[in-house]
Parts: sequence; structure tokens; C-alpha cells
Amino acid sequence: MRQIVLDTETTGLSAEGGDRIIEIGCVELLARKLTGNNRHFYLNPERDSHEDALKVHGISNEFLRDKPKFAAVADELMEYLAGAEIIIHNAAFDVGFLNKELELLGRPAFPSFVAEVTDTLVMAKEMYPGKRNSLDALCDRLGVDNSSRTLHGALLDAELLADVYINLTRGQDTLLIDVASEEAVGGIVTRVDLSAFTLPVLLASDQESAAHDEVLKQLDKASGGKTVWRSLIQAMA
Repeated sequence: MRQIVLDTETTGLSAEGGDRIIEIGCVELLARKLTGNNRHFYLNPERDSHEDALKVHGISNEFLRDKPKFAAVADELMEYLAGAEIIIHNAAFDVGFLNKELELLGRPAFPSFVAEVTDTLVMAKEMYPGKRNSLDALCDRLGVDNSSRTLHGALLDAELLADVYINLTRGQDTLLIDVASEEAVGGIVTRVDLSAFTLPVLLASDQESAAHDEVLKQLDKASGGKTVWRSLIQAMA
């Protein structure tokens, strides 16, 4: 399935209160690789951005005056997104704005055009409970270079989120290893399924077993005989 990482910038925080989308950035992934088949739109929102929003995205009202309205790009955008899994950070916000823009055109809600919507903020909260899970925080945690992100921008943020998503989901296909080069030759990636192999079981030597038993004895002494390892062995016996 195609995956599209999507981000928007808006005039403010409330779609229901009349705020509008001013920028949309989309980055396509196929087989977890960037294809370069991206989309980027600046839009005339027919209203000014709130002062606080301007501090976030830095896109001036004057710059947007001659840009197309959402209605002018809606067909192209929806055709591009059709049937794909859409990956968004804090999806409720962006989907809410897209729903409102489509509603103003008398068109169905955004989810009806796509296969599914994946929220990386929900994923991150499950993986890192109690930690900051903003896009910047995830970039820092996962080693994604966000040094060029001085202001929010829909296309840049979508590109960063694509890297974050790949890192968040790394290991989902641990039994499948690419043996081709990073750039697949002729568009074909050769993969080896390790589940078809019988892996050898290496047993501990007598010396290693003795060293392990000595560590358990020390743990028994320190814990008053409540070593978890021994309890598990007894439970499985």
C-alpha cells in the first residue's frame, strides 16, 4: 500500500471557528522508501492568520494573497491521496481542517478518500509514555536531523515525519532483510525471509554455566532468596 505522510499549516487552531489551511505538504513512501513523488501547496485562506500562528509558521498574509484557494487544488490532492494510508502527527488536528475544507465544497469527509489514517502521536505516546512526543522531541530521540526546522513548514515537517515514522516502525519486518543495494536495481528489491532457515542453538559451556550459577547465588543472597530467574525456572519446570 502507498503511504503518504501529510502535514498542514493553518491560520489558527480552530477549523470550526473559521480558521483555514494555508499550506499542505505530502511525502510518498513505497515499501518504506521515499519515492520523491511529493505534493506541496500554498493556499489563499481568504482570511489573515492569527498573530500566534504567524509566529509558528512565518507565512505572511501578503505571500498568500495570489495563491490558489483550496477548491482549486482539491481534485488534484484527493486523487493523489486516494486509497493510500495517510500518516499524520496529531491526526485529529489536520483531519479536522481537511474535513472542514471539504465540507465547504460540499464534498465527503476526508477519511472517505483514503484507506486509513495513522497517527504517529498516538504511536509515540504508546512507545514513550510520559515523555515529550512533539515532532522535534521525536527527531531528537530518534536521531533525525531537524536543524533546518527554525519555523514550521508543511513539506519540511512531512519530510521529517517520514523519517520519524520509519524509525518508529523499524523492526516490524525484522525477519525480512534487504540484500540489494540501498537503491534497488531496476526497481526490484531482493529480500531473504529468515523464517525459512533453521537457526542453530548454541548451548552454554560448563564454564559459562558455572559463572551464571555463581551470579544467581549472589542475587539469592542480596534478595533473600527471591531471585526472579529461579522463580521463572521453577514455574516452567
